[in-house]
Amino acid sequence: MENNALVLAELARIIESRKNEDVKSSYVASLFSKGTDKICGKMAEECMETGLAAKMDDKSEIVYEMADLWFHCMVLLAHHNIDHDQVLQELARRFGVSGHVEKANRTTTA
Repeated sequence: MENNALVLAELARIIESRKNEDVKSSYVASLFSKGTDKICGKMAEECMETGLAAKMDDKSEIVYEMADLWFHCMVLLAHHNIDHDQVLQELARRFGVSGHVEKANRTTTA
């Protein structure tokens, strides 16, 4: 894809299109059919694998595992009918806000 900014939008479109496909022919459909626990389990697995790649200082493996993690995060968003743009908007909202301040605000409002 020529414009990397379009990758998440195209991935979201593809994931959404696979929601109702046959679980035997679509990995995404099989994740949706198994629900939140399965999707979260895959996210946890990919998170661990990304962390292990980082500990090994293997940059190409970090990129590979991070792509898997992002993919499964996108599946979770689609499973809950959340547009990935909402996450991007939240990240944009945090620009210029100290991480310490943002975290303190979360703990006082939680």
